Amino acid sequence: MAYNLENKLVVAVSSRALFDLEDENRVFEEKGLAEYYKDQLAKENEPLDKGTGYRLIENLLKINEHFSENEKQVEVIILSKNNAGTSLRITNAIEEYQLDIQRSGWTSGRDTSSYLKAFKVDLFLSADDNDVMNAIENGVAAAKILPSESAVHDSLGNQVRIAFDGDAVLFSEESELIYKQKGLEAFIAHEKANRNNPMKKGPFAKLLLTIANIQKKFKDKESPIRTALVTARSAPTHERVIKTLNVWDVRIDEAFFLGGSEKYEILKAFGADIFFDDQDVHLELSSSVVPSAKVIHKNMAE
Repeated sequence: MAYNLENKLVVAVSSRALFDLEDENRVFEEKGLAEYYKDQLAKENEPLDKGTGYRLIENLLKINEHFSENEKQVEVIILSKNNAGTSLRITNAIEEYQLDIQRSGWTSGRDTSSYLKAFKVDLFLSADDNDVMNAIENGVAAAKILPSESAVHDSLGNQVRIAFDGDAVLFSEESELIYKQKGLEAFIAHEKANRNNPMKKGPFAKLLLTIANIQKKFKDKESPIRTALVTARSAPTHERVIKTLNVWDVRIDEAFFLGGSEKYEILKAFGADIFFDDQDVHLELSSSVVPSAKVIHKNMAE
């Protein structure tokens, strides 16, 4: 019987999101694909340092320790524009770090996004803008992993901690656009008038629902995955958020309505393994203390 990826949390990650390949990427940008391949082959047995996405992937895979082999909840897939010949350095690093990653795709420079649905991917993480935009166009939740200092790459514990911004991430960008186009007073008035109308799902809503399904399997003991909402909203606009999550039947473990104050100290205290936001103003600070990724919604991509 073929292995079924349905009903699992499937995360596809590029090699540059998982490992620190920034020097190698500069070879590609400055000298071209042929020199990049030659460089990778020459370094086949050289170890790789952890990248920004490593901490999240390592802890996600630990969830499977609570289940039998046939009941694993998380699958991680390497999806890379490297070719098969240069893949050995990456797979050697995966083995060295003892990551349970068994599936991979190597496209020799071809766009990887067309394979995301074939792999039933719920989340795609890449360090490349175009890869992320193409994934979004293919209807898959995707985010650009941002560079961070090596000090934030190591896991703080065995529990996965994922933090989300609200508008244009978990929820649609409808309300955020009102704020941008008409100002704060119009935004507050709109949210108060629609307090009982659930917001539409944003690009990461399905991911949150998939995570919630895993959490429900741990009703009688501590879940190995914990979520947080970290949003610039405040009272009274927080009410619509809470009612929307209730309609979705989703449990957010922690919620912070910051009223425009800085997010990065909250994220550090939460110990996020990843923070998803769509605004550079928050990500520039958050990426200095926790692994962070930019959600590029369709209006940005156009």
